Amino acid sequence: MNSLEQAEDLKAFERRLTEYIHCLQPATGRWRMLLIVVSVCTATGAWNWLIDPETQKVSFFTSLWNHPFFTISCITLIGLFFAGIHKRVVAPSIIAARCRTVLAEYNMSCDDP
Repeated sequence: MNSLEQAEDLKAFERRLTEYIHCLQPATGRWRMLLIVVSVCTATGAWNWLIDPETQKVSFFTSLWNHPFFTISCITLIGLFFAGIHKRVVAPSIIAARCRTVLAEYNMSCDDP
């Protein structure tokens, strides 16, 4: 394989990698937004749960029963982490960083379309 064919193959690889990274961005943004919304809901519910004077007087499970917003948002957040939201939010960045490292050896980039 001559150098012209190798250069064309590398350019095709670079274009395909750029397309792949750009396709990951919308899905990653949606997962990040969902994680932010659920985290804010959990923090708000936790604040309301902690400032309630009844929380100190009743049992733990009764206080959770009295604050369904916090309980549901906390269960949702835990469920999202068990479902792998942390991987869906971070994985595209890891893929992009590893590809940039490999492509840098060939003076190529996957940042520009």
